[in-house]
Amino acid sequence: MSENTETQQSESVAPIQMRVERMYLKDASFESPGSPTIFSEQWKPETQVDINTKVDPAGENRFEVILSCTVTSKRDSERVAFVAEVQYAGLFVIEGAQPGGQLNQILGIACPTALFPYLRENLDSLCVRGGFPALNLAPVNFEALFKQAMQHAQSQAEQATEVDGVTH
Repeated sequence: MSENTETQQSESVAPIQMRVERMYLKDASFESPGSPTIFSEQWKPETQVDINTKVDPAGENRFEVILSCTVTSKRDSERVAFVAEVQYAGLFVIEGAQPGGQLNQILGIACPTALFPYLRENLDSLCVRGGFPALNLAPVNFEALFKQAMQHAQSQAEQATEVDGVTH
């Protein structure tokens, strides 16, 4: 009898499915305000990388996930060699995920992980076409970033409930 109950429970829970409908370059820009003089100097850049994710609903069980990255490379702390920005997006269909926790994890971890190699290739291509050495971004742990963002949101929510040093 317990085998029958387990079978019924497993049949009633639909598996989570994620399907990529399309991946595409949403936006790209490259600026090289230090050229051409920057090319005659020794290349020892200070590089800053900012990565963000944005999710927009695109219909029933459909989501556009946009992975954005801005790379700013400076010759010294004041002279910008180049700024490269890429937004790479995907249209994802996600079925069977519980709203909130499960869905947010898929949108914040699995989708950006799928998009990242394409974003990285586009950034590298922009830099090389701009006359600079290849840019090889290190892999990103989107799960760790997601957990960090959730902890930050939770601590801000806790701070918002404090009024004049009293927790409500």
